[in-house]
Amino acid sequence: MTDLARMRHDYEAHGLHEADVTGDAMEQFERWFEEAVAAGVREPNAMVLATVVDDTPTTRHVLLKGLSQGGFEFFTNYGSRKGAHLAENDRVALTFGWLDLHRQVNISGRAHRLTATESDEYFAVRPREAQLGAWASHQSSLLTDRSVLDQQLEEARRRFAGGPVPRPEHWGGYRVVAESVEFWQGRPSRLHDRLLYNRVPSGWHIQRLSP
Repeated sequence: MTDLARMRHDYEAHGLHEADVTGDAMEQFERWFEEAVAAGVREPNAMVLATVVDDTPTTRHVLLKGLSQGGFEFFTNYGSRKGAHLAENDRVALTFGWLDLHRQVNISGRAHRLTATESDEYFAVRPREAQLGAWASHQSSLLTDRSVLDQQLEEARRRFAGGPVPRPEHWGGYRVVAESVEFWQGRPSRLHDRLLYNRVPSGWHIQRLSP
């Protein structure tokens, strides 16, 4: 077994200073996101989504598919576990981990369903097989065997053969409207830089947190 207690990597990145960031959390996120893309970070839009129901937290990775109206957008089956959680408690957290850059972004906010039109627009640009998969998969439900899913996919192919695949009513998007955004930059000796943006009526208030 690997000696986990001795596993460590000393970060050597440049610091994160108040003078180097924008006054708007969403603008600063876009700046860091573009730097992650330019650096070749694998799937930079992958984010951990945390939900809480009955005092039990649950996490999973989802993909960021849009930024608008001060929020982070993703898509899923409304009947999935995460969809059920969001219907009961809209307070969520997101984490982006860009480890190659020794960076992470932690977001807290509330998730709101996108409009049907917004969900339709995104669904229309998905690959056809992904569109069919939204019809085939009853996400988070129990499967007796993989062959059941394969059969449901074949049924969807036959159903929509030769025509466009419409968006199922049970599938669509959410926008997580950020209330706080923390930008974390790794520094040597674990003395990291942490800048926290909190949403206020006039915009954003920035504070530095101890590592």
